[in-house]
Amino acid sequence: MSKVVIPYNNDKSSKREQVEKMFDNISSNYDFLNHFLSFGIDKLWRRKTIKILGKYKPDTILDVATGTGDFAISALRINPKEVTGIDISEGMLNVGKDKIKTKGLENRIKLLQADSEDLPFNSEHFDAITVAFGVRNFQNLKRGLGEMYRVLKPNGCTAILEFSKPKCFPVKQLYWFYSKYILPFFGRIISRDKSAYTYLPMSVEAFPSGKEFANVLTTVGFSKVKIIPLSFGISTIYIAEK
Repeated sequence: MSKVVIPYNNDKSSKREQVEKMFDNISSNYDFLNHFLSFGIDKLWRRKTIKILGKYKPDTILDVATGTGDFAISALRINPKEVTGIDISEGMLNVGKDKIKTKGLENRIKLLQADSEDLPFNSEHFDAITVAFGVRNFQNLKRGLGEMYRVLKPNGCTAILEFSKPKCFPVKQLYWFYSKYILPFFGRIISRDKSAYTYLPMSVEAFPSGKEFANVLTTVGFSKVKIIPLSFGISTIYIAEK
C-alpha cells in the first residue's frame, strides 16, 4: 500500500484527526476553491458519475465523505427516495446543511457527522454508495472500503470519483506543474491554511489509482469493477458492485 500522507507533518495526531481539522479550517472557502481551482470541471465529473449510477436506479444512497453536500445534491438527479451524507468535518457539514436549507432540500437529504471507517448503519442498508474525492483521505483505505461494502445491499453499486495521475504528454507535465505550484499558491492565499492545498496534491500522488485501486476494491469484496478515466486521466470514476 502507498505511503501515508498527512496534512500537518508537525502534528502528532492521527490522519483522521488531521483531515477533520484541515477540512474544518477550509470549509468556508471550500466550495469556491473547489470550482475555481478545477475551472468548474468538477461539476461535470459529478454529473457524469451520477448519470452512470442512475442506470442502477437506487432508492437509497449513502454519500461518504460528503463534505458540503455537492455530490448528495447531484444524486437527486436520479430521483432516489432517500440520500444520506456523512462526513467527519463539522465545519463542512454546517456549510452543506446551509446549502441544503437554502435549496429547500431538507426533506430529501440528511447530513450526519460520522466516521467513514465506522459507519453508524446496519449491514446491507443502502442500494448505492457514492464518494467524490474522499477515499484518499481515509486513514485506513481497506477498512473504509470494507465499511462501504458492509452497508451496501447485495447487488448494490458503489460509484467512486477520485483524482488520478494522468500519464499522457503533455497533460501529465501540465498537471504536475499545476499541482505543485498553482494549486498550493492560490489554495494557501484563499483558504489561509498553509498545508491543506499542499497536502491535497500530495495525497493524489500517493494514492493508488487505476488498476491498482480496482484491485483494492476487489480485495475487500467488490466485483465487476469498471474504470472510467476522465479528462485525460486527471480523475477517474470507479464503478463496483456487491
